Amino acid sequence: MLFKEYYQVNDKPVISFEIFPPRTDEGLKKLKDVTLPELIGLNPSYITVTYGAMGTTRDKTLDIASFIKNELSTETACHLTCVGSTRDDIDQILDNIAGNNIHNIVALRGDPPKDGVVNENSYRYANELVAHIRDYERRNNLKFGIAVAGYPEKHLEAQSIEDDIENLKKKINAGSDIIITQLFFLNQYYYDFIDITKSHGIDQPVIPGLMPILSTKQIQRISSMCGSKIPAYLKDDLQQANSDDTKAKKIGIDQCIIQANDLLSSGVPGIHFYVLNHSEHIKEIISQLDI
Repeated sequence: MLFKEYYQVNDKPVISFEIFPPRTDEGLKKLKDVTLPELIGLNPSYITVTYGAMGTTRDKTLDIASFIKNELSTETACHLTCVGSTRDDIDQILDNIAGNNIHNIVALRGDPPKDGVVNENSYRYANELVAHIRDYERRNNLKFGIAVAGYPEKHLEAQSIEDDIENLKKKINAGSDIIITQLFFLNQYYYDFIDITKSHGIDQPVIPGLMPILSTKQIQRISSMCGSKIPAYLKDDLQQANSDDTKAKKIGIDQCIIQANDLLSSGVPGIHFYVLNHSEHIKEIISQLDI
């Protein structure tokens, strides 16, 4: 199924997961042999697979996505970034994705090169990637589902939320099907984001992305990278946990359950969990959801 079809045909919220390619062969083996079967046992509608800056884990991404789709019989999506890539580069990647029976893509700009220099013949923005994928479809008689990113607290590089929404509209107008949000810890950010997207004529499904906390240091690092604010009450709890990851994980699970159930009660189309390649905490969270 394509992304948009999940949100058209389901009579209950769509639950999906995101994983990333491990850096080591041992980690990859554990992901394939243990973690993925456990995650799939929770019946997600689909699992998305990321890759690093400038495509540093692209081959592993496709390998894992193909394994999920063709060996584990679960729908999947490849992340695809475009910054620094040419038209021919993207065509080659899309050939490989389609050749592995994968029909959903999370289309992202990606991280710019450290030196800030991008070839004038390469892509710079996610809306260009979305438009290219749609053009590729027409040239090859194929069909992809396309998800793009949304930022309830605005993208770090955006001057204002209004500027950020204008950039989101460019991605929507280029042909994206759904929006998956960056992680957030206060649901009001999501509700405000929905209001402003609707006021700008955006009616595609906006899927809230939640990241359960596994350790204090981990979430501090990730939040600083993406600009997601940790609310004061949660920050206090995590500071009390300090370096005790067991306590921090329990705090994170409880936070995520409360946050997810509030979103579900508001009628969200689904929830996308950034599972960080673990399954035990997600099992507990899923078991407590009101769905």
